[in-house]
Amino acid sequence: MESIWCKTCDIKRYPELEGNVKTDVVVIGAGMAGILTAWQLEQAGVHTVVLEADTIGAGQTQNTTAKITSQHGMFCHSFIEKKGKETAEKYVQANQAAVEEYKRIMKEQEIACDLSERDAYVYSGEEEKLRQEAEAAQSLGIDASLERQIEVPVSCAGVVRFPGQAQFHPLKFLGALAEKLKIYEHTPATEVNENLVKTPRGSVKADKIVFATHFPFINFPGLYFARMHQERSYVIALENAGKISGMYIGDGENSLSFRQYENYLLLGGAAHRTGENRTGGRYEKLKEAAGKLFPQSSVAACWSAQDCITADKIPFIGPYAADRPNWFVATGFQKWGMSSSMVSAMLLRDQICEIRNPFEEVFAPSRFSMEEIPQLMKDGGKAVKGLTKRFFHLPSETVNALEPGHGAVVETPLGKAGVYKSEKGEVFQVDVVCPHMGCELSWNPDERSWDCPCHGSRFDCEGNPMEGPAQEGIPYE
Repeated sequence: MESIWCKTCDIKRYPELEGNVKTDVVVIGAGMAGILTAWQLEQAGVHTVVLEADTIGAGQTQNTTAKITSQHGMFCHSFIEKKGKETAEKYVQANQAAVEEYKRIMKEQEIACDLSERDAYVYSGEEEKLRQEAEAAQSLGIDASLERQIEVPVSCAGVVRFPGQAQFHPLKFLGALAEKLKIYEHTPATEVNENLVKTPRGSVKADKIVFATHFPFINFPGLYFARMHQERSYVIALENAGKISGMYIGDGENSLSFRQYENYLLLGGAAHRTGENRTGGRYEKLKEAAGKLFPQSSVAACWSAQDCITADKIPFIGPYAADRPNWFVATGFQKWGMSSSMVSAMLLRDQICEIRNPFEEVFAPSRFSMEEIPQLMKDGGKAVKGLTKRFFHLPSETVNALEPGHGAVVETPLGKAGVYKSEKGEVFQVDVVCPHMGCELSWNPDERSWDCPCHGSRFDCEGNPMEGPAQEGIPYE
């Protein structure tokens, strides 16, 4: 499934690394966070090389809804209660600075990427909650307002409005910045030792290393696999759905998001924890909602994205671990990857250049508070369940009983395996154990992929890796 961004943009391709190179900084990952970080460093006079296992923007960047906003849902009131006003102010200021930095770069570099300034709205059915959120946002210096009118046909008590936000075409922007950088595609980092990154046909020696790979693939040190989980969400692009001027997101688990791109209305939602979509039907839920809200509309494209979620809902941006002073990380962007990518780029640029940044403590990966323990225990329980399931789960299917177009964990003469049977009757068999940390994979019928419920790794029906932290495939041997 291809996003509307992929359908409307071609990006220049880059060579594979062959041989050994030296540089000031190497950035692993060429999504929005990686490219922005490299660009900011180059602008500061720091020579930077970018390594990408696939092609630039081929991960979450091509699947975003591309909202550039400091409005991150219904978060201000709860953020102040949990973290205090000073931390909340810095979080909002950092993200608002990111919005303005996007605008500045696009203007100065004359990048044509369909930028349009839009207001961002969060809607809710609870009037008191809206009032509290508007007041909390105002106390943090945001020109927020509580309003009753809404452009999209959903039932709600009103919206909280953040003015002066923006939306754009992420791949057009990414492609333009990338042309100014030294990038190697199809060059996965196979091993990282101190200041050396090894790749299949070469290596990069650098003073500093930045991990901008969505989910860090090195478990120790850092323990990021134990401090985050991953979630998937889905988007459909609608034609003949009318036009809206704002960007909307609802409050609550089953809420929907809306934004306009040219003649397409992007409708998103149906989120779930990665690896927990056994029954499928996520796209159907969005299509059903579209049929009710926009009866004359038709679906032009559909796609999905994956987000890393930290326990306290704040990204990890900064030094990778205390005993790796030359490693840096940017991860845990929740569902706000565009503003978080720019926050990461500016923070990491300053830290690598040894410039004090007023926001660095808010996003420091070394932070910890007692409030995180319940979520950490919940995530840890999910991981234990996924690991023990591998040993005690009894397959309920056999290959012969599996219907065409379906996948399942089945019993084979050699034991359990993951099997997908295509509509033509072709059988694709994979190892059902995730190579990252040994959890049992689950079949995702909406995307025909094998997903890990523990840490979010994903594989296609033939066993090729699609999402990290796993770096290896799952061929059946």
